[in-house]
Amino acid sequence: MSDLINKAFVPPARLLMGPGPITCDPRVLQAMSHQLVGQFDPSMTQCMNETMALYRGVFKTENQWTFIVDSTSRGGIEAALVSLLNPGDKVLIPVFGRFGLLLKEISERCGAQVHTIDIEWGEVVQPEQVAKAIDKVQPKLVALVQGDTSTTMCQPLDEIGKICQEKGVLSYCDATASIAGNDFRTDEWGISVVSAGLQKCLCGPSGSAPITLNEEAVAVINTRRHIEAGIRSDKHIDASGERIRSNYFDLAMIMDYWSEERLNHHTEAASMLFGARECARILLEEGVDNAVARHKVQGDAMAAGLEAMGLRLFGNQQYRMNNVVGVYIPEGVNGEKIRQQMLMDFGIEIGTSFGALHGVIWRIGTMGYNARKDAVLQTLACLEQSLTIQGFKVPAGEAVKAALAMMG
Repeated sequence: MSDLINKAFVPPARLLMGPGPITCDPRVLQAMSHQLVGQFDPSMTQCMNETMALYRGVFKTENQWTFIVDSTSRGGIEAALVSLLNPGDKVLIPVFGRFGLLLKEISERCGAQVHTIDIEWGEVVQPEQVAKAIDKVQPKLVALVQGDTSTTMCQPLDEIGKICQEKGVLSYCDATASIAGNDFRTDEWGISVVSAGLQKCLCGPSGSAPITLNEEAVAVINTRRHIEAGIRSDKHIDASGERIRSNYFDLAMIMDYWSEERLNHHTEAASMLFGARECARILLEEGVDNAVARHKVQGDAMAAGLEAMGLRLFGNQQYRMNNVVGVYIPEGVNGEKIRQQMLMDFGIEIGTSFGALHGVIWRIGTMGYNARKDAVLQTLACLEQSLTIQGFKVPAGEAVKAALAMMG
């Protein structure tokens, strides 16, 4: 115990090139180091309002209700689903990876009737499949993931959003792994609710879940608005709908907290708010479209370098995310030993995957602060050396050469 008391924890230097989290932008870490102020200090409420405005730019939306859920990105997912779905409501979920299965599980825990479109991992759902399933199931909500890092696939959404609008169905998208690195247009595509996280392309740590709700979604949630007893006043009238089955993730109460009334819900995670604001500011300073283009260049460079090593990419490359690439572990190569050597000898983290893909593919990310030339080239060069040490024949220097050619 004395050793613990006398020694502070200092994490080792790492270059995080897996599927997330990623290395934080130093400007975000600096923003998070600011001293705290009271949660209803005028400077704090101003920061909250500014954060809402900035994230409208991130999500490409005019939605008034664009704010932060104080939680990891999974909390944003759960807040959306538990607030939208009453027990017994029908929800349609295209599943093409681990995180589609997560939406299914959370929806089941909400008591919803869950219907899935099951897609082979490495592919995505087609709009006509969704349209046909909506006609058959008649769901209240279609919930899906844009970028599923377990498979590295990026689901096209523009047609699906419009289909949902035309058929009078709400849509929810988990954009945690994709936003800011892949094109996302909330209003143009007609997506009702979108949630995200900071720890991928937004250059920050896990712990804040940005979310945006359109008017239709807000109206549905407001039918379930109930004011907590300890903060209720005579002017507060509960809605007629069933109370949302989570206090912490009750979006009706969280909207009240972010509203001009500032109706207390929880103590704001101030340091995370400061970091979330800076993540959005940095992105908008670069320009969302410029950031997406940067992720595509560096992601394509990584993919080209891996193929130049003689490795085979996983999944339908037409739908690969800009910011994560899956690559098959070569036959006869100990994938975990490579990952360990990359981490311990070179200070670089890469990932494997889940379920049937665990130990079958590596997942290598080029996202956020690490979607840059030096990080890509360093990762490829060190992976080449690690494979060579294990006896896998790699064309010397070709990976870096191919990557540089893609970068222009």
